Amino acid sequence: MIFAIIVTLLLALSVFGNLTQLVVSALSFKHGLHPDGFTSAREIGPNLDEYLLENNHSDNKVAVITVDGIITGHSADESGNNMVDLIKAQLDRANDDQRVKAVILKVDSPGGEVLASDQIYKAIRDFEAGQADEHGKVHKGKPVICSMGSLAASGGYYISSGCRWIVANDLTLTGSIGVIMHGWNYRGLMDKVGIEPMTYKSGKFKDMLSGERATNEIPPEEHAMVQGLINETYEKFKEVVADGRATAYEQNKKESKDTNDRGKELADDWKDFADGRVVSGKEALQHGFVDELGDFDDAVDRAQKIVHIEDCNLIEYHERYDIANLFSMFGQSSQSHDIKLQLDTEAPKLRAGLMYYLYQP
Repeated sequence: MIFAIIVTLLLALSVFGNLTQLVVSALSFKHGLHPDGFTSAREIGPNLDEYLLENNHSDNKVAVITVDGIITGHSADESGNNMVDLIKAQLDRANDDQRVKAVILKVDSPGGEVLASDQIYKAIRDFEAGQADEHGKVHKGKPVICSMGSLAASGGYYISSGCRWIVANDLTLTGSIGVIMHGWNYRGLMDKVGIEPMTYKSGKFKDMLSGERATNEIPPEEHAMVQGLINETYEKFKEVVADGRATAYEQNKKESKDTNDRGKELADDWKDFADGRVVSGKEALQHGFVDELGDFDDAVDRAQKIVHIEDCNLIEYHERYDIANLFSMFGQSSQSHDIKLQLDTEAPKLRAGLMYYLYQP
């Protein structure tokens, strides 16, 4: 009996010690603290595990990264990571693994936020140019091949244009090169129900884009300024497309003597089709927006051809959720853990005051 009591006490102390260590580890992870006293971006970012998609018994790997749905930098998961964080972490992981020879970016997205789209585009370009790994060693850049799904429009095309090669199905909807900012003017409704706004502001344009003002109260200069912001962001979109497609074409032309392996150069009149319209994959090929018509398997074949390998294993990275994530959830509001059941399809809600590279029919 005495021996059993002693063993039970030791077991209880062991369990308590392990739980204490897990709590400390979770708090350190949440606040970006390293056990040795310094922070590491890759340790406080998404924690990824590698999964095998297709085993061809090869020493070479091609990593598959999926961009599905609205591109945003706001919708964080339970561990506090958003879509941009996750894609950057996957590119870092592919960069560090010398067996990964290329990346396939599977895009099925109508686009999304301007800043998030630009961050992903830059991450892809940096990856292709070459990055330093976690030990400071600089690796040669690796190509990113885009495989478009049913929809790769606006911001979805924005991030695709940074890829070395773009494969689209002939029925893919892509393009939609343009910018949108959305809002509501509900002053007429307020007047009907007898509600009058009271606004105190320090400057003439402090309540810019407010829906509480009557349309005749909005200064003409405000319209011009908002349209100026839209036009500036639109010009950025066109610059990204022109630079991304030209860089890819020149790189392919430099590395291949076969004209079929150089991809498509932007047509001289491509800007005439950069007016917000969507085009099919077949039409996109004619304008030079994509390089090839095909499916995911064709994208894999193209990746192998670009990096001069005969076969490869297809892998992807999944975010790991462990007990540390469970403890970190205790510090978040209960509202973020509400369970919602959605039985219908709802159009994405645009955040007021934000510009979007988004195709929203």
